[in-house]
Amino acid sequence: MENLEKRSSKIDRFVEILKNLIEGGHKVLAFSQFTSFLALIEDALKEENIAYQYLDGQTPEKEREKRIESFQNGDGDVFLLSLKAGGTGINLTAADYVIHLDPWWNPAVEDQASDRAHRLGQKRPVTIYRLVSESTVEEKILALHAQKRELAADFLEGTSSSIKKMTEDDLMALLKS
Repeated sequence: MENLEKRSSKIDRFVEILKNLIEGGHKVLAFSQFTSFLALIEDALKEENIAYQYLDGQTPEKEREKRIESFQNGDGDVFLLSLKAGGTGINLTAADYVIHLDPWWNPAVEDQASDRAHRLGQKRPVTIYRLVSESTVEEKILALHAQKRELAADFLEGTSSSIKKMTEDDLMALLKS
């Protein structure tokens, strides 16, 4: 809502977590699938004077490489990335925290994005946060993630009983509320 003057509670919580992490000497990768939400996060970071880098699918290749190198060399405490742009082909071992600002339908894509910090050359443990708004479709998406992971595990183990567990009604219930 463009005329709303107050930031969302999710942005406020993100900034609070981010400040604590920066005070502790940590660097953060923050992912969202919505570039419009990343723009709101950018505004909040500017308000708080927090140094950052930004990358989405519209970032030209040369600029993309420059921003990645800058972050790896210490320029910025947080790297804002769209989930698609940051999901593959990037090593960002300067970060030791990953924050997913919203869940995506495919948990494997989120895992790929998190893996940007889990690379050769990473010298610290990597911690992953997911910010999820209570009583929203986000909670339902996470429940779907759990079902998908169980289905994949059963498939790989050769036991496919959970394939039959999700019905069309289950999927519709996920989307309703």
